[in-house]
Amino acid sequence: MTFFSFFAFVVMQRLAELLLARRNEQYLKKRGALEFGKGHYKYIVLLHMLFLVFIVAEVTYLKKAPSPMWPVLLALFIGTQFLRVWAIASLGVYWNTKILVLPHSKLVPKGPYRFMRHPNYIVVMMEFWIIPILFQAYITAIVCSLLNMLVLSVRIREEERALQELTNYKQSFQKISRFIP
Repeated sequence: MTFFSFFAFVVMQRLAELLLARRNEQYLKKRGALEFGKGHYKYIVLLHMLFLVFIVAEVTYLKKAPSPMWPVLLALFIGTQFLRVWAIASLGVYWNTKILVLPHSKLVPKGPYRFMRHPNYIVVMMEFWIIPILFQAYITAIVCSLLNMLVLSVRIREEERALQELTNYKQSFQKISRFIP
């Protein structure tokens, strides 16, 4: 397994997700969806871009090799991708990288959302550890994970506030934990 082949896969996956998010955004906005969290969204984008830059820099300049535990870490990465696809597919046109809420929507927990409120954020948190550690890029893992926790602490509060104000979120998700199934 070469780093740059793996990295290319991750980048292509992110680009495909951005295209899907853009299509879903257009669909939702045509139906009256409102956007929240514009102020912090640029920091999420910046963090994800920096994550990719940092990992390339650390692996390349510090001449990192795949971890001796790479088969286990690769299996964990593949598992997170199944969770990612399940979360995105479960939300369908409502999935997005932005906070877009269609007022008066009836939210129904399905897929991984039956077990936790934020499975997609679990995937991102796991990836911010797994991908760098897969290539022994420990600085990237620590720095980007800490920054991600900071950004998500803002993001999740904003998202839940918007959903509570405009949908049946509180009633539908009151007995479901944020992160623990």
